[in-house]
Amino acid sequence: MTRPDTPPAPIRIVIVDDHPMVAEGIQSILESYEDVEVIATLSDGQQIIDQAEVLNPDVILLDLNMPGISGLTATEIILERRPDTRILILSMHDSPEYISSALSHGAMGYVLKDVPTDEIRRAIDAVMAGQRYLCTGAQGSLEPFDRSDREQLTNREQTILLQLAQGKSNKEVAVELDISVRTVETHRKNIKRKLGISSTAGLTRYALEHGVLQGTGVQI
Repeated sequence: MTRPDTPPAPIRIVIVDDHPMVAEGIQSILESYEDVEVIATLSDGQQIIDQAEVLNPDVILLDLNMPGISGLTATEIILERRPDTRILILSMHDSPEYISSALSHGAMGYVLKDVPTDEIRRAIDAVMAGQRYLCTGAQGSLEPFDRSDREQLTNREQTILLQLAQGKSNKEVAVELDISVRTVETHRKNIKRKLGISSTAGLTRYALEHGVLQGTGVQI
């Protein structure tokens, strides 16, 4: 006698927004899907930083501008501790600076708050599949800002990026390469500047997406 297939566990969502009406509206939308579970709604960055480990969400829908700790800072801290968490930014800002900064901090998607209901669901499905998602308005805004002519990393910077992506500290990299900690810090700043990435979590995500951690060679 064959046992019926067990349905997959629902996608665990946390909504973080300091506007209760916005959070409640998004929650109402998501709770219409049987395979999605909103496990918490929080109102600021510090709350999600403090509770992320216990709540164990699959996806965090995170506002950028909140009192206290901003969405960008919260994104960086959460991904430092829980790199597998998918963070999807929900914002009213469509400027390329906001979008690029959110992505460089490690967010996997960016959705404007005025998008149609079903687009939020598409965004969740995309980031759950490991894909970056930009809603139509955000994508159009970012395209002219998204430069493909970035300054290339030197061989030394590529080597240091590999070390950092493996989770090594500045001191450990310095010992490994027989250079000073200050030199490592300088290289680290240059790498972030050249790649347009402002966080360690962002560097790690870049390394994974571009094959830096695969094999023995560094591919940029």
